Amino acid sequence: MKKFLAEFKEFALKGNVMDMAIGVIIGAAFGNIVTSLTDNFINPIIKVVTGGTGDDGVAIGGVFKIAGVDFNYGAFLSAVINFLIIAFILFLMLKAMNKAMAIGKKKEEDAAPTTKECPFCHCDDLHLEATRCPHCAGEIKAVEA
Repeated sequence: MKKFLAEFKEFALKGNVMDMAIGVIIGAAFGNIVTSLTDNFINPIIKVVTGGTGDDGVAIGGVFKIAGVDFNYGAFLSAVINFLIIAFILFLMLKAMNKAMAIGKKKEEDAAPTTKECPFCHCDDLHLEATRCPHCAGEIKAVEA
């Protein structure tokens, strides 16, 4: 039982699990902010533009009836706007994260090479100071600094 609890503690406190938990919490809070933005600022604008008459804030574009069934296209429009705002912000965040990750990788790629290629057999694992290729015995000029 002790080993099981130790393994669970190791799993639960790993960076990936904690990052995911923080992401879910921040995502829920961000969703609430976007919903508030849509309900309190964007919906009234759409209500004015489309001539909606509902005072409850739900029927922003109005409701139409077919065979006695209410179709609240205003609520659907509100959900679509919520989705587009969240998707756009997530896209920008992901793009920024990818750019930040690329900066770190570029520094690694800019490091000086430690090997060179044989001009005869094209073996590419020769030491920079090598004067002969161990594969074809070709004579190689020294690399100039």
